[in-house]
Order: sequence, then structure tokens, then C-alpha cells
Amino acid sequence: MVRTIITPENTNVQLAIPKEYVGKEIEVTVLALDELSGDKPVKVTMADFWNTISDDTAKILHKDVEHSRNEWERNI
Repeated sequence: MVRTIITPENTNVQLAIPKEYVGKEIEVTVLALDELSGDKPVKVTMADFWNTISDDTAKILHKDVEHSRNEWERNI
């Protein structure tokens, strides 16, 4: 993987592809870092889903979470 940050001087950027990537599908993403600076990760809790899922689904999810926690603690 090649990742770098540049400050372009005009609207064109020349990109050199490593030999091992030739002939493969690659992803090229362009974004301004200052567009990300104001974004803070949103902390989501189960309370955020109140009234968006059925009580039955909520009980199943809660049971799965409890099971996962118990498994985690048992493996510590």
C-alpha cells in the first residue's frame, strides 16, 4: 500500500504506480484533509436505537451482547 499527503500546486497531479500494482484494480481517492478536521466520531449507544427496533429484536440483541461479554470474560 502506498499512502501519501501532498499539497498540489495546480489542478493536475501525476501519479506513479508501483510495478507490483500494474494490471491490478487500484483505488485512488482525493479528499481535502481540512474537510475532515471538523468531523468528530459519533458515539452510538443502544439507547440511540430506542423506538427504532422492535422490543423482540432489542431483546435478541441484548442477549447476544451479554453472550459476547461472557465469552470475552471467560477467555481473559
